[in-house]
Amino acid sequence: MNQPLNVAILIFDDVEVLDFCGPYEVFGVTGQNANPKPFHVYTIAAEQRPILARNQLSVNPKYSFADCPQSDILLIPGGYGTRQEMNNPVVLSWIKTHAETAQLVLSVCTGALLLAKVDLLDGLVATTHHLALELLRAAAPNTEVRENVRVVDNGRIILSAGISAGIDMSLYVVAKLLGKQEAMATAQYMEYDWREDSPIVQVQGVGSKE
Repeated sequence: MNQPLNVAILIFDDVEVLDFCGPYEVFGVTGQNANPKPFHVYTIAAEQRPILARNQLSVNPKYSFADCPQSDILLIPGGYGTRQEMNNPVVLSWIKTHAETAQLVLSVCTGALLLAKVDLLDGLVATTHHLALELLRAAAPNTEVRENVRVVDNGRIILSAGISAGIDMSLYVVAKLLGKQEAMATAQYMEYDWREDSPIVQVQGVGSKE
């Protein structure tokens, strides 16, 4: 990997804090002593204004939809705010457009609902927070929704279960791109007990680990 990959993390009002901060930390500290670092991580919101995440945490997005760079990895987090964004045509259009050119599209928790709304999960396998499985089934009737799994890898589209599972998914992606040793070094730096042996579903003919 010669040039850093742009990792764009969408944020919106009432986004779940760990959904976006966990992956931000993983990609942000991976290869921290490398020059250049493997990932350039940043947040994006529809507007350049403070975003009130879960429990009123105020976050300033790096970019707005109007000035954001093209992403190589697009990450959609979850939280109760997804219920509103599911009906926001501006956000949905932006996700659909940027997902078309991203190398990888990731979702954490109920971020899967937003991918479902723009038809990115049709014919795929998906998961989400255990309390939102029925919501995802309703939003994505042509998707096989799996319970009791931590990460689902469809190849280009990778999804995780709720909240802290986004950290496991991000480490999984680091391992996929840079090798398991790099992912383990990142987890060790974070002093995170990486559940690398947790239930992972891989589809599209690349086998499964459950």
